[in-house]
Amino acid sequence: MILISGCLVGMDCRYDGGNERSDRLLESLRGGFFLPLCPEQLGGLPTPRPKAEILGGDGHDVLAKKARVLDEEGQDVTAPFIKGATETLKLVRLLGIKEAYLKGKSPSCGFGGILRGGNLVKGDGVCAALLSQNHLNITCV
Repeated sequence: MILISGCLVGMDCRYDGGNERSDRLLESLRGGFFLPLCPEQLGGLPTPRPKAEILGGDGHDVLAKKARVLDEEGQDVTAPFIKGATETLKLVRLLGIKEAYLKGKSPSCGFGGILRGGNLVKGDGVCAALLSQNHLNITCV
């Protein structure tokens, strides 16, 4: 079984209520088993929701309590981002998942690069950081 960001399969779970469906990715996974989910929704955030970004570091820093996640309205949404990552990890462990396809640039799912102030910066989103710390093989789409 493979974990996949829900927006990549066409679930309308992005902050703006849309999705990032990747037909190419879905075709490559045809016939296999995958678990689509949105860590931000698992953390209790609504859809749509204000756009958020990590300030003061990346997802690893958020998990270490050295950085925060703020939405564009200035609300601290760090706790739901951590909860969503933690709940995702619970499912990964329960189902024995070892591989994930995550949405790039996201403050939750970005791996290797996240958006900050409209610019791509080096770092991982909160969920991607927790999954990588737990040895998941992550591919960003």
